[in-house]
Amino acid sequence: MNQVQTIPAGTRADLPDLRPEDFTLRSSREDHLDANFASQGYWHDVLHRFVSNKGAVIALALILIIVVMAVIGPSLSGRSYSSQTLSEKNFAPRIPVIENLGIFNGDEVLTTTTGSRVVNEYEEKGLTDTYYWFGSDTLGRDIFTRVWEGTRVSLGIAIVSAVINMTIGMCYGLISGYFGGWVDTIMQRFVEINNGIPRLVIVTLLLLVVKPGFTTIVIALVITEWINMSRIARAEMLKLKEQEFVLASRTLGAGSFLIIFKEVLPNIIGQIITQLMFSIPTAIFTEAFLSFVGLGIPVPQCSLGSLISETFNSFTTHPYQIVPPIVVMSLLMLCFNMLADGLREAFDPKLKEM
Repeated sequence: MNQVQTIPAGTRADLPDLRPEDFTLRSSREDHLDANFASQGYWHDVLHRFVSNKGAVIALALILIIVVMAVIGPSLSGRSYSSQTLSEKNFAPRIPVIENLGIFNGDEVLTTTTGSRVVNEYEEKGLTDTYYWFGSDTLGRDIFTRVWEGTRVSLGIAIVSAVINMTIGMCYGLISGYFGGWVDTIMQRFVEINNGIPRLVIVTLLLLVVKPGFTTIVIALVITEWINMSRIARAEMLKLKEQEFVLASRTLGAGSFLIIFKEVLPNIIGQIITQLMFSIPTAIFTEAFLSFVGLGIPVPQCSLGSLISETFNSFTTHPYQIVPPIVVMSLLMLCFNMLADGLREAFDPKLKEM
C-alpha cells in the first residue's frame, strides 16, 4: 500500500513563490579576472620585461647612438677618411668651446730624453681655426672621421655575417632535428668535422687565396660561425617536435617544411633573436682581430680593428690616437652582450630565477 507523505509545517511548502530574478550572484566571474593581464599579449609581456631591465635599455640606447654616429659621423668634420694633410700630422684633440675649459685644447705632453714638455701644434703652426676633435694620425688624417667610418664598416660586417649565420644555422639545425635518424647523423657529423678545424686556419687560408675585403671577411665569418646557431635550433626542435600542436598539424596533413617553419620556428624566435645578439659582438671581435694581424680591410678603407693596428705603433708617443677606436669597440661589444642578456631574460623570465 502506498503511503502518502505529508510535508511538515514550516518547510518548503510554507515558502513563498520564488522567481529566478529574486536571486543575484554575489560577484560575477569577470570580477575575478585581471583585466590588465588578460589584455596583454606575449610580445607586450616581453617588451614590459625588457623595459624593466635598465641595463639592457641603456645598452640599446648606446648602440643606437653609435649607429647614428656611424651613419652621420664621417660627414660632420668635413674631411674624408682617406684624405691626408702631412703638415697637420699628430695633432692632439681640439674641440671648439670645450677648449676654453683647458681640456681638449690641442696641448700634448711629449716625453723626450731631456724631459717632458707641453706642445701645441695648432699654435706653433698658426692654425687657430683648425680643429681635430679626436686628433690626427701620423699621416695627417682625421681620426674622428676614420673612427666613425671604421665603426660603419665593422658594424656592417658584423650584422651581415650574423644575419647570414642565423639563417644558415637556423635552417640547418631545424631540418636536422626534425627528420632525425640517419639524416640527423650525417648532418651532425659534418658539423663536428667543420667545428674540428681551427677557425683561424680556415679564415687565414681563405684570405690568403682571395683578396681581402668586406665580402671576403663576411664569407670567412660565415664558414664557421653558424654552428652555434644550428645547435640551438636543433635542440629546440628535438624538444618541440613531439608536442601536441606538432602532432595535430601532422595529423591534419601538414608537410614537413610547413611544420618546421610555420609551427616550430615561431615558438623559438626568442632564442634565435637572443643568439643573434650574442653573435654580433663575436663577429666584431673576430673582424678586429683579423684586421689587427693584417688580414682585414685593405687600405685606404678602415675598420675598428685596422685603426687599432695602425695606431698601436704610436701608442707610447701619441696615446690619444688609439683611445677612440678602442673605446667605441669596447662599448659595442659590452652593449650588445648586455642587450642579449636582457632579451634572454625577457623571452624566458625563468632564467632570472635560476
